[in-house]
Parts: sequence; structure tokens; C-alpha cells
Amino acid sequence: MKTALQATMSSVLSLALMALALFWPAGTFDYWQAWIFFGIFVGLSVIYTVYAGLTNPAALRRRMNAGPQYETRPVQKVVVAGVGMAFFALLIVSALDRRFGWSHVPTVWVVVGNLLTWTGLAIAMVVITQNSYAAANITVDAEQAVVSTGLYGVVRHPMYFGALMMFVGVPLALGSYWGLVVVPFGAILFTARIFDEEKALTEELTGYREYTEKVHSRLVPGVW
Repeated sequence: MKTALQATMSSVLSLALMALALFWPAGTFDYWQAWIFFGIFVGLSVIYTVYAGLTNPAALRRRMNAGPQYETRPVQKVVVAGVGMAFFALLIVSALDRRFGWSHVPTVWVVVGNLLTWTGLAIAMVVITQNSYAAANITVDAEQAVVSTGLYGVVRHPMYFGALMMFVGVPLALGSYWGLVVVPFGAILFTARIFDEEKALTEELTGYREYTEKVHSRLVPGVW
């Protein structure tokens, strides 16, 4: 119960910052794309927190240790901070686009953006159910075993694949083409995180080297 309460408070704070990053730069609450996007994000966050809190509180605790302060590897401290800034940059640039009318995104692409965002978040939630050791920071527990089934049988880092899908979807969901300029920076950061994470896992997690020889795609299935 304590873990679920802490996770709820953390989610409320994160969602409040997200709302601020959306509506303040937009200069208005008359922003229907942002309301739909925010509603989806809130809904899935609540579902995940309740489900994980009831079924796997240990996994929920691992996911709560998010942020550069929880990373022990210098590269990861920089990358995690960069990913957080890139995500909020997606929101702010898209909201500024709404304010100044830099681009005009058809409703069909807004729908596509929401679908990508929903799917990316859903993938992240599925990953937690398939790998209870999927922490928010790079760490290897003594009893941890390599997971090679489910989504991990398709790509080595399904969590980051879902996050990258969400990065592409967010600007479109918010009715902005200009927000997409942030996506390449996010992709670079995920790539740097993966290289350093795989180095750590190969050194510390028994069987991981053999897993990489079986599953070749790191981030995008069949591409890289």
C-alpha cells in the first residue's frame, strides 16, 4: 500500500508538470488535442499504477527509482537527464506550435499520433508484466535471469522501442509537425543508453551475451 501511495503521488506530480508544459506555452486551455492526449496519458498511468501495485509491487518500486540520481553509470546519468528534457521539449515545442500556428495537422494525423502514444505506453506496461526486473535505472540483481520470451524475443529493448514510438506520436497527437524535430535527439539518447546498458549487462548478467546472439535487433525489429 505504501508503494502504491508513493507511486500515486509521484504520478500526480509528473502529470501536473506535464499539464503545465502543455497549457502554459500554448497560452490557452482551448487546446482539444492536448486534452485528449493528456486524458489518455492519465488513464493509462492510473491503470498501470493500480495494476502493478496490486500484482507486482516489487516491479513498481523498481520503476519508481527513475531519474539521473538513481543511475550509477556516468553515461546513464547524462542520458536519463537528456531523455527527460527531450520529452518535455516535445510538449513545449508542440504547445508553442499551437500558440503561434506554425503548422496545421489534419485530424487524421492527430488520431494516428494518439494511437502511437497509446501503443508505446501499452508496450511499456506489457514489458513490466514480462520482465519484473525492468527497472527505470541500470541495475542487475543477484537473482536476476535473462528474459528472452515475449517482446524480448523480438527486440532486446522493447521498453525503449515503446518510448521511441511514443516520442513520434506525441507531437502528432498534439497537432504539431514542429515537435517532431525533437525526435532525432530522443533516438540518439536511446541509442547511447542501449550501448552502455548492453555493456553493463554483458559484464554482469549471466547469459546476456548468448541472448544477444539469439536476438539481433536492439531497438527497432529488423532494422537495428
